[in-house]
Amino acid sequence: MPGATAGRPRSSTIEQDRTGSRKESTLRPWTDHLPPGNRLTPGDLVSSGTLLRSWSQRWQAEPDARLWWEPDRPGSAGPGGGWWTAERFDAATRRAAGRLRGAGLRPGERVVWSTGSSIDAVVAHVGALRAGLVVVPSNTSYSERELAHIVADVRPSAAIVDRPDQAERVRRASGVPMMVIGSDLDLPDADPGPLDTAGPDDPALICFTSGTTGAPKGAVLRHRNLLAATEAVTIAWRWGPEDRLIHCLPLYHAHGLCVGVYGTLSAGASAVLLPGFDPKVVEAAAQDHHASLFFGVPTMYHRLASSGRAAGLRRLRLCVSGSAPLSKELHAAVSSAIGSRVLERYGMTETLMNTSNPCDGDRRPGTVGFPLPGVEVVVDGADEILVRGPNVFDGYWERPAANREVFRPSTDGGSPWFHTGDLGEDVDGYLVIKGRSNELIISGGLNVYPREVEDVLAGHPRVAEVAVTGTLSEEWGEVVTAWIVPDGHPPSIEDLDEFTASTLAPFKRPRLVRVVDELPRNAMGKVVYSRLGE
Repeated sequence: MPGATAGRPRSSTIEQDRTGSRKESTLRPWTDHLPPGNRLTPGDLVSSGTLLRSWSQRWQAEPDARLWWEPDRPGSAGPGGGWWTAERFDAATRRAAGRLRGAGLRPGERVVWSTGSSIDAVVAHVGALRAGLVVVPSNTSYSERELAHIVADVRPSAAIVDRPDQAERVRRASGVPMMVIGSDLDLPDADPGPLDTAGPDDPALICFTSGTTGAPKGAVLRHRNLLAATEAVTIAWRWGPEDRLIHCLPLYHAHGLCVGVYGTLSAGASAVLLPGFDPKVVEAAAQDHHASLFFGVPTMYHRLASSGRAAGLRRLRLCVSGSAPLSKELHAAVSSAIGSRVLERYGMTETLMNTSNPCDGDRRPGTVGFPLPGVEVVVDGADEILVRGPNVFDGYWERPAANREVFRPSTDGGSPWFHTGDLGEDVDGYLVIKGRSNELIISGGLNVYPREVEDVLAGHPRVAEVAVTGTLSEEWGEVVTAWIVPDGHPPSIEDLDEFTASTLAPFKRPRLVRVVDELPRNAMGKVVYSRLGE
C-alpha cells in the first residue's frame, strides 16, 4: 500500500451516533493514498493559505505554461479558440477583477454565476474570486422560479450569464434592479487594486444543494475548504504538470468546477475545455491533444460504452467517475474498453471530495475507496456516513436550524462530525454507498429533491396526489419517476413535461409516470416511499 509502513494497522475510530449506539470504523487510513516517502500532515494541505495565492505564484513562475485549450466558438466576438498560456490567463483574470471592481462590486458581495463551459466563463469566475467576491454557481437550465429562490436567499449584487434568455430570467427572478453582466465582462477597464487578498476563512462559494434535509440551501465553502480538497485530490491522483484533462463537465457543478478547474490550476496541468459532452468529440480530443485524464459521471460512461468510443480513451492514465453510483456492470464494460479500471470516488457539495479508490493499488468496483488525505470518515451505528476534515464546510447560508441538524459534536474533543444523510458500509476497508437516508435523487450526476418536484406536479389539474422517487437507470443512474393518483383522466408524461417546462429544469422533470389508486401512507399520514410499487 503506497505510503504505508509494514505492519502498520488500519486507522480505527470509535464514534457514537445520535441514537447512542457505537460502531468501529476500519476504513483504510488516508495515508494509504500518499506516494512512498510522502510525510504529509493535514496542516500541509492548507499551508499555502488560499488557492488564489498558490495559482498566482505558479503563473508568475511559469508564464509560458499551457493552461487551457478550447475549440472555436461560432459567432463569438472574441478571439478564436486555441491555447491559453499562464501569462495570458493571469492577465485576463486581473483585467476581469478590475472590471468587476470598476462596476462597483466590493469584496464579500455575492455574484450569481450561471454560464456554459468556456474560457470566458472561467476567466470571469477566477477574476471574481481574485476581486474578493463570493461566487454563487447556478445551473444554466434553472427556471425563473428556481432562480428566484437563489436570488431571494443570497441577495446578490450582480449576476454573470452568457445568454440573453438567462439575463432576462435573472432580471425577472430578482424582482429588483440588479446588474447582469455577460460572461465576456464587456465592461470598462479599471484598476483592480490589491488582488488575492481573501483569507482562508473568507467565503469563496455559495453552492446550492438539497443537502441532507429540506429545500435547496446554500452551502458556504470557504477558501480553506477549496484549498484542502483540491490539494488532497491532486496528491492522491498523482496529478501534475504533465497531465492534460479532457474537461466536458458543467462548470456550475462542484465536480466540474472544484475538481476539474481548480485541480487543473493547482497541479499546474492543462485542460481541453469542451462546451459539452459528445462521445465522438471526447474521443477525438483525447487523441489529438494527447490527454491523460478524463472525469465523468456514469451517464457519460454509459454513452461512451454504447457508442463504441470508450476504446478511444485507452491512452489515458486515469479515468474517474463520480457524482452518482457507477453500476458494477457498467464499470466492467468501460474498464475493459479503456484497458484500466475506472476510479470511483465519493464527494458532495458540502464537503467536496471525501473518499477515493487508490490511484496506485486495488480499485474495487462498487466501492468509493477510502478517505482522501486529511479527511476522516465514519460509518455510525445507524449506517450513516459521517465526515470531518478541512474540506468540510461550516454550514448553510443563514440556516442555523439546518446546521444544528447536520453537525453533531464528537466524543473525542475534535471538530464536529457532518452527518451526510448517505448510508454506507465498510467492506474490508473500502466504503460502499448503500443509499440515502432521505429521498434525494441523483440523475445524470445532478441532485433532484423529490419534494420540490412534488410541489410543482401537485398543481396539475388532473393530479390528486403525487409522490416522486428515483428509478434505477444504466444511462442516468436514476430517472425521476412520478407516482400519481389521478383526478379524472391520468396525465401522460408529455402532459407533465409541458406542465413543468417553465418551472423545473429538464433534469428535474419526470421521465416515468406510474398511475396508482392510492399512495401508501403510515399511521401519521406520511407517504411510505419504500412501499411504492408493491
